[in-house]
Amino acid sequence: MELLANNLANASSRGYKADREVYNLYSSADATDPNTGDVPQQPWINAGWVDFTQGTVQPTGNPLDVALAGKGFLSARGPNGILYTRNGTLRITPQGELVGPEDRAILDTKDQPVKLDPSKAINIDSTGTIMQEGQPVAQLAIMEFPKPASLVKFGESYFDSPDKTTNAPVASTSTEILQGRAEESNAGPAEAAVRLVSVLRQFEMLQKAVSIGSDMNKQAIAEIAKVAQ
Repeated sequence: MELLANNLANASSRGYKADREVYNLYSSADATDPNTGDVPQQPWINAGWVDFTQGTVQPTGNPLDVALAGKGFLSARGPNGILYTRNGTLRITPQGELVGPEDRAILDTKDQPVKLDPSKAINIDSTGTIMQEGQPVAQLAIMEFPKPASLVKFGESYFDSPDKTTNAPVASTSTEILQGRAEESNAGPAEAAVRLVSVLRQFEMLQKAVSIGSDMNKQAIAEIAKVAQ
């Protein structure tokens, strides 16, 4: 329920990647069929994973918005190192620093904050080169990971890579930068809403079953007490 509710709440969040569940089978020896000896198996959520499927790219008309077509991530300064995001909703501070969501500084290929002239027009080509008045002024650091499944979410729009040994970021050569566009969330609101309603109904059914079982136990104890008297 929490997973689906979070996906539904972020259905309109740019660059959001939906959370999905991994199922496993649970076996209970206490529920063994006395006649056949069969042990029933029930599915349960064993773990979660992040769906990095490309979201729909929509034009915004804002030259500071960029969408990433491919597996790459924008690099940004975090509290304890570099973070990565697919949310390319950028802006320039009065001091000329390019920042992303949560006002985190966007980094260049040297891991330094990108500095621009707020008074000049900005053009960003498909490789992430930023140009002002026809001159290149910065190069966005676009990184990708050999094991994106190992990334963990950080804050509202970012990812972190705890495993710096086997999942170190590398420069992406196949990701295309699309200026004036934004990648939408890949969490379908209709799907999340339908599944959430289904889970709520299942939860209510299980809750009712537990309540009936509890009432039956109470009734059985009361009947035993009457017989004892």
